[in-house]
Amino acid sequence: MASESDVGPLPHWDLSNIYPDLESKEFKEAVSELKDKLDDLDAYMSKHQISRGGPKPTPSMELAEVIGGCVDRMNALLRLFGTLESYVYGFVSTDSYNTTAKRLESELEVLGVRLERQGVFFQGWLRTVSEDPDALPAALGHEGSAQEHAFYLKETAEQSKYLMSEAEETLASELSLSGATAWAKLQGVVSSQVKVPFEREGRVEDLPVTVIINLRNHPDEDVRRRAYEAELKAWESVREPLAGCLNGVKGSVSTLYKRRGRTDPLHQTLDQARIDRETLESLLSAMRGSFPMFRRYWHAKAERLGKPALAWWDLWAPVGRLEKRYTWVEARDFILEQFATFSDPLAAFGRRAYDSNWIDAEPRDGKRGGAFCMRVTGVEESRVMCNFDGSLDQLTTVAHELGHAYHNDVQKGKTPLQRRTPMTLAETASIMNETIVTDAALAQAVDVEEQLAILDTFLISASQVIVDIYSRYLFETEVFERRAEAELSADDFCEIMTHAQKETYAEALDQEYLHPYMWTWKSHYYIPSLSFYNFPYAFGLLFGLGLYSIYQERGTDFLLDYDALLRSTGEGTAADLAARFDIDLKEPAFWEGSLRVIEGRIDRYVAP
Repeated sequence: MASESDVGPLPHWDLSNIYPDLESKEFKEAVSELKDKLDDLDAYMSKHQISRGGPKPTPSMELAEVIGGCVDRMNALLRLFGTLESYVYGFVSTDSYNTTAKRLESELEVLGVRLERQGVFFQGWLRTVSEDPDALPAALGHEGSAQEHAFYLKETAEQSKYLMSEAEETLASELSLSGATAWAKLQGVVSSQVKVPFEREGRVEDLPVTVIINLRNHPDEDVRRRAYEAELKAWESVREPLAGCLNGVKGSVSTLYKRRGRTDPLHQTLDQARIDRETLESLLSAMRGSFPMFRRYWHAKAERLGKPALAWWDLWAPVGRLEKRYTWVEARDFILEQFATFSDPLAAFGRRAYDSNWIDAEPRDGKRGGAFCMRVTGVEESRVMCNFDGSLDQLTTVAHELGHAYHNDVQKGKTPLQRRTPMTLAETASIMNETIVTDAALAQAVDVEEQLAILDTFLISASQVIVDIYSRYLFETEVFERRAEAELSADDFCEIMTHAQKETYAEALDQEYLHPYMWTWKSHYYIPSLSFYNFPYAFGLLFGLGLYSIYQERGTDFLLDYDALLRSTGEGTAADLAARFDIDLKEPAFWEGSLRVIEGRIDRYVAP
């Protein structure tokens, strides 16, 4: 049993099988190869006049061959570029002081602009091809790379109507390096280097803000409260540069969606998520309808803590008795044991991830907060980043991220263009893993107090994904509306965030102690190419819970269909893939059914 300060040695991920190091001959040769491949694709596109207004080859067989040749070259480029990008980000995300990694990241971004420009030319050409409604379908009727990428090509042709001119798209890509992308990078650097003086165990230490944030689930309220106060003070010290970052990103997005003929910033996100507005509204309606049950949970939690209402620092407070703090080894063994109850392939994959040092778990100065999984296509592997502290919450986080890694593994052999999974379906395997582990922890609880603690851990996470995510959706919606008129101050961002939290948490939270600075460190707000990266988490949780219910009904017969779904997420809409399990995403009944699973756990929690 580990104490809070003794979770055992925590691993750093091993990137050495990708390239020996950032300045190795192998890495430099890969960059050189990338440039050669970019030149080759440029030459191919020039030869076949692949750009908007360029000629459409006839007959259809020739068109299929030209498309296939372009697709093959794009896949080779994406595989190599993605490998280089992930490798460098493996250093940037865990050590923002690494100047070599940051320089190489910038150099790759310049090459990425060339790749993006080529994609624009190809998409513009597909728009020209599609002016003849029979041309692309006829080409896709022939065997070969074009037919194998039919979904990607149809989707790309459909989205081509939202392109600016080639000159404007090229300029936008080039300017992004010193514009929105630069703002996003600055947010990452500033937020990862914030350190906070904090007293614990009789000593004052300068702690990374990621460590301070992890103290939110400390059993001692005084520690939680002081950590909350220290965190707010820390974010206040860097709020002006971060407000500049958010203004820069959202301002760029606002300008571009108008120029591209989009209805609003949400329009592109819905297309990226491969859902329509009716589906989103069905999801959001179910989320709004669930607020009373979550408030019932929070009121019960406040009562257990002896308070009339929860302060922000109480949201993650442990309730019940879960004295165990997991060492890294104990967490690993528990996760692998539970994976084995689901399927042998999942368990074998999990062992491989641990044994191969794919996970970076230690919180430290210069490392970004939160957790993520990234695919390394060139070696058909993934890498998982987390900030492990021995809590059950962090154990489930590791299981969650390994779900993303398993999803990547199931797609081995698919090309990069066939793997483009929408955010809505990207959470499927991660939620499945998280649910497996949580259910096992509940089943193994030795008494009521331990069950209560595990239920609380689950409900903390679920309430964040449903209620807090909704507050983030409200926040981003209003930010876009107001940013279209003028720049926003740090005070404006804090006001919008606080208002969104009051709208969702309502009286269940002490209105004097909210978190006005949530916008400073949530990196999702700063992704120029992906706005509203919030509701997909709720979609993923409820879709995953729905699939888990089907798994409980069907048992092992479910597993082949499940893996087939994961393998196909880059080649279908969310609605079409869900229909394989007779799920209608536009029906509120589906979302409400998944929410009832959560409500059942709230009932258990609230029961005397």
